[in-house]
Amino acid sequence: MAEDGKKGIKRLYHATIYSWQGFKAAYKSEEAFKQEVFLCIILIPLGLYLGQNGIERAILIGAALLIPIVELLNTGIEVLTDRVGTEHHKLSGRAKDIGSAAVLLSLINAAVVWILVLFN
Repeated sequence: MAEDGKKGIKRLYHATIYSWQGFKAAYKSEEAFKQEVFLCIILIPLGLYLGQNGIERAILIGAALLIPIVELLNTGIEVLTDRVGTEHHKLSGRAKDIGSAAVLLSLINAAVVWILVLFN
């Protein structure tokens, strides 16, 4: 936010703190995020080892990192939806389902990328 007066390095410092808080909150509250972090702990070194050049390594690692990125966005949608109201509502359910579908697509994307790169 521009109104808070933080600019330059101070803004970057605070943005990093806020991001770390979000990462910790997701890790504590979301089992799927924990599993995806564990998956990245396996896939990132594997991508570095199996990729034959910098481009392949970047593609393999990028596809793996996209999964927890999308999960973080999905979690944000779910938390905000629950903040608005915990009672069942058709639109709230749709928002959560769409976020979940995005996570599924990121998993499919990673599988396709890894298969295409490694078995080319």
